[in-house]
Amino acid sequence: HPIVWAAMIVLSLVLYLSPQADLAITGFFYTDGEGFLQHGAAWERFFYRSVPVVLILLYTGALLLWIYNRFMHRNLLAFNGKKLLYLLLVAGIGSGLLVNALLKDHWGRARPAQTVLFGGDKTFTPPFVISDQGGKSFSSGHTSGAFALLALVCLAHRRRKAVAMAVIAYGAAVSLARIAAGGHFFSDVMVSVFIMYIVSAVLYERMFGCSGTQKEKHGV
Repeated sequence: HPIVWAAMIVLSLVLYLSPQADLAITGFFYTDGEGFLQHGAAWERFFYRSVPVVLILLYTGALLLWIYNRFMHRNLLAFNGKKLLYLLLVAGIGSGLLVNALLKDHWGRARPAQTVLFGGDKTFTPPFVISDQGGKSFSSGHTSGAFALLALVCLAHRRRKAVAMAVIAYGAAVSLARIAAGGHFFSDVMVSVFIMYIVSAVLYERMFGCSGTQKEKHGV
């Protein structure tokens, strides 16, 4: 949607030009002398640990559904091999390749809890600036994993709004947990959201085309 693309560009510029926004948001969860009080809290650990579980359940369920439709000659939920491939590619390219392998492992940005400002010994660097701190803050792997579920929104031609609300709520909760624990800055999680949105949207367009919506409604 054009509004979403415009919002991503504007927010990226704001975060780049005003890195203090990262510090202000992180500072809300940090207490001098006590650190990040939400780190290790039950809700934080729940959402932190939930991402791999949710993804395993999703892809296992999708694989079983495809096997059932393929070998039983059924069309349950109009789910086919192309949709299964789409789900896997969104997570593999967006979260696996771009976020974790390319950015997270090579950008070097220190996590909030690692910086001097928040009780660590490393230097804070603004978003979008490659660092030599050896950290893995930019961007958020857990957020990218949670927002890999955006692929479900693209495929959900019925009850799409409900699916979108559920995915956004879950992704937001995971992202908040990472910020509250001092694991990532606000810009780290937002970049992962942007990447997953772009990957899911572009891949859907490439694989299903402009007429994909109408075709998928009829299980084509």
